[in-house]
Amino acid sequence: MNRKIILASSSPRRIEMMKRHGFDPLVRPSEIDETLPEGICAKDAVMFLALKKALEAERLAKEEHLEGSLIIAADTVVYKDGILGKPADRKDAFEMLSKIRNTGHQVATGVAMLAAGENIRTVFCDITNVFCKDFTDEELNAYLDTPEPYDKAGAYAIQGIFGKYIDRYEGSFNTVVGFPWEIIEPKLRSMLRR
Repeated sequence: MNRKIILASSSPRRIEMMKRHGFDPLVRPSEIDETLPEGICAKDAVMFLALKKALEAERLAKEEHLEGSLIIAADTVVYKDGILGKPADRKDAFEMLSKIRNTGHQVATGVAMLAAGENIRTVFCDITNVFCKDFTDEELNAYLDTPEPYDKAGAYAIQGIFGKYIDRYEGSFNTVVGFPWEIIEPKLRSMLRR
């Protein structure tokens, strides 16, 4: 079956990663309520949100008569003494980045993949441990003067300006970016053959 691929995200990083690996997805961001159930852990939170995005994209795909399309949705959070999503404002970003300064934290990315209108579905999570260097409030404020932190989980992009403050990571770099390609690709190719 020649399936279309729908990426339920407008993330330039996710789009670029798919295109770099030879896939040209239809980009259909899912607008969902991202309110999480009380007390949910980071791993379950990202899988819950990724699946919610995928199911919304499936609903939209059916309206566009794109049944059978493969839908990929993802969600990423940073975890340090609680879930750190995207910052609400500069103060929130400052607090998040202060929490991870000179210490370790986890980045969890959940991915949901399904075939629209079919009983083919997989949902998984990958977690990477990330360790930050120390940085001054002055350096932190200079970073907050850039547009980078405001649409990123945990208020930073490992592949961007903030990368210089990352000491090391244990796990997948792509999980921190928000799209663990080394896990996604084999699952995607398997689903395309079904």
